[in-house]
Amino acid sequence: MTLPPDHPAIPKPRIGVLLMNLGTPDGPDVRSVKRYLGEFLSDRRVVEIPAIAWQPILRGIILNTRPKKSAHAYSQVWREDGSPLAAITRLQAAAVKDSFGPEVLVDWAMRYGRPAIAERLSAMQAAGCERILLAPLYPQYCAATTATANDKAFAHLAGLRWQPALRTLPPYYDDPLYIDALKTDLETSLAALDFVPDAIVASFHGMPKRTLEMGDPYHCHCQKTARLLSAAMGRELTVAFQSRFGPQKWLGPATDETLVELAKAGKTKVAIFA
Repeated sequence: MTLPPDHPAIPKPRIGVLLMNLGTPDGPDVRSVKRYLGEFLSDRRVVEIPAIAWQPILRGIILNTRPKKSAHAYSQVWREDGSPLAAITRLQAAAVKDSFGPEVLVDWAMRYGRPAIAERLSAMQAAGCERILLAPLYPQYCAATTATANDKAFAHLAGLRWQPALRTLPPYYDDPLYIDALKTDLETSLAALDFVPDAIVASFHGMPKRTLEMGDPYHCHCQKTARLLSAAMGRELTVAFQSRFGPQKWLGPATDETLVELAKAGKTKVAIFA
């Protein structure tokens, strides 16, 4: 059908896939890191403390002390093409695009920092995407990662008059392809070692223990991933959790404490898979 001459251009209808990752500061400098941490640690999905109690601590103490230390850490891993997380996510998006072909528009965004989720959703809709799959890059579901990324996309849709249709990617902690990819990566890494480990620790990012008690399935998903990977490898994996923050009780056992216990048990050649 021919459109009237004064009709605005209509892009060809397309399907879009938006890969969503955690985020990164714009640069490894204190100002960029402070801005990033301020956004990250203000997310109520991440820090489930009433804002009236948390924000004075965040603004008065944490954002005046932590950015300098974190900026130094970022500077140790920063690459010419940006932060490792952004560079890797960009490559993942390119690989997914190649697998789908030109009919599917594949893009990527960050929950915190740039490129922002709302920005990329707008660009995808402008390019003709009427159906979009949100793909949080977290195999194990967690409210502080998967849910908050989806929240950000849904909040953007709430402000639109003409909304695209959305679907969300479910967690894939037990998907055979994911387990096989982990197995291949772990076997490659172990083969590159100059020793044979007598213990392998599967170290997952930690979460406050109360999240498990409130119904978050993250801990269970991590355990299932480790069990399936252990079966695929044909050897035992020790599950542990890292990156504790603050005084509250976190999921355990902690990675550092696990390493101490392994040493006490006489296991001195340990590989950590994180």
